[in-house]
Amino acid sequence: MTQLRATEGLADRVYRELLALIIQGDLQEGDRLSTEQAIADQFKTSRPTVREALSRLRADGIIASRQGAGTFVTRRPDPDLPRFMPLESLSDVRRCLEFRIVIEGGAAALAAEMADEADLTQIQAELALLQTAVSQNSLGVQEDFGFHLAIARASKNQFFVSVIASIESHVVFGMDLLRRFSLSKSHERLIGVQAEHVAVVEAILQHDSTAAEAAMRRHLENTRRRMFGS
Repeated sequence: MTQLRATEGLADRVYRELLALIIQGDLQEGDRLSTEQAIADQFKTSRPTVREALSRLRADGIIASRQGAGTFVTRRPDPDLPRFMPLESLSDVRRCLEFRIVIEGGAAALAAEMADEADLTQIQAELALLQTAVSQNSLGVQEDFGFHLAIARASKNQFFVSVIASIESHVVFGMDLLRRFSLSKSHERLIGVQAEHVAVVEAILQHDSTAAEAAMRRHLENTRRRMFGS
């Protein structure tokens, strides 16, 4: 067990340092990475450890392998990211967003079908609280989470509610990071995010489940793209 934890720690280090090289621009989009053996020699570790780190980068969409040609950098995350998060957290934030795209898209679709007047009133109230936070140029993390949870509750399906509530710490961590990140760019960026929230609410108010799901997925996919580039 100790040996396994040590191996995982080494893979984390290789992942983090390769990612840092890409974010800093030492490795550019289109650049070919060294061979596994060369990377193992560089980091004084084993090829299985390097393979694990590369697998994580590949899963993140940051590198890709081309048969017979090698492994290439395909995407560079925003260079400001290291100011806001440990690089080893990048995969977790991205995975959480990918999970939310699927789960919350479905919740929004069902909310459009099932929401009663009390639900619609609550969703609009949560949206208003979020708008106040944006107007005051504050983070509004709890308001953001409250908005998304209100939509889950409007689905009238307790499994959506319990799943989102169960990952609250992960979602709030990501929201805090993403909203700080957006504020570091421009206030207009948060205004754009809020417009995406409004689109979700409008579709729910119209009881258009297809539009509600599409609007929620678009919002979360845009969130992922703003940070990770894809």
